[in-house]
Amino acid sequence: MLTFACPEKLGVVHSITEVLVQQRQEIIDLKQFGDRNSQRFFLRVHFACEGGSAVSTQALREAFAPLAEQYRAELTVEPKGRKRRVLLMVSKSEHCLNDLMFRARVGELPIEVVAVVSNHDDHRDLVEWHGIPYHHIPVTPATKPQAEAELLKLRERYDVELVVLARYMQVLSSRLVEDMAGEVINIHHSFLPSFKGARPYHQAYEKGVKTVGATAHYVNAELDEGPIIAQQVVEVDHTFDAADLAAAGRDTERKALANAVKWHCEGRVFLNGNRTVVLKQARRSAPGRAERPNQASMTTAVISGALR
Repeated sequence: MLTFACPEKLGVVHSITEVLVQQRQEIIDLKQFGDRNSQRFFLRVHFACEGGSAVSTQALREAFAPLAEQYRAELTVEPKGRKRRVLLMVSKSEHCLNDLMFRARVGELPIEVVAVVSNHDDHRDLVEWHGIPYHHIPVTPATKPQAEAELLKLRERYDVELVVLARYMQVLSSRLVEDMAGEVINIHHSFLPSFKGARPYHQAYEKGVKTVGATAHYVNAELDEGPIIAQQVVEVDHTFDAADLAAAGRDTERKALANAVKWHCEGRVFLNGNRTVVLKQARRSAPGRAERPNQASMTTAVISGALR
């Protein structure tokens, strides 16, 4: 997988595809988006070695490095399907935690859940049944600095690449968020920007909404203000009280968070100021339509940059 992000500039796509040809790589899928407002260009390429020959990941990184310097780009090259090392954090509600562990277990998400952290001890049996280490770190206003220091130690110990707040109800400090910028995804149980903060389903009930939803977003220093990655909604009506809204919303929370984690770990999400660009996978062909080529053994390249 290759990602490339840079300011818009004429000739970037040509330069990248030229390197792929030189490395005898066949393009399987290419998606791109140019944002005329931010003057940024984002591109994702899925490619495979021609004729089954192999080129090492390091060799590809070295081949693309001059382009990264030339176009002032953010570049990564990774093998397709590499599992990201993910740490989950949870408080009392376990539905998102359980969903992510199940999806990881059956191979639906390209992640390895290396540990779970909670400020309660409620979910230890569930997590340890999955064979995942469980760390109970209580948090009070007085102990928050020590708790966050312990979290950072666990992050280093497990070589964590992504932290997922799966209904973790403690607010992270600005210092911690800045240290892990772009590496923390949260699920908020409302369709942001509506109903920020605590008890969003109760807020929604008071407003008499006819739709509730959930939002998965990167965490920044402002509460529930980080760049949005994925959202899901479900219709409700006047018969729903706050508890009914919360029950209806749980499925949207699970799906939005799973999508966000999947897209992030597949290299499909690019930060673009306080927004994101998500280059989603093409929908599978409907019955009766031609099937797309099998991509299971191919390499993915993600290039986010200025490619005009």
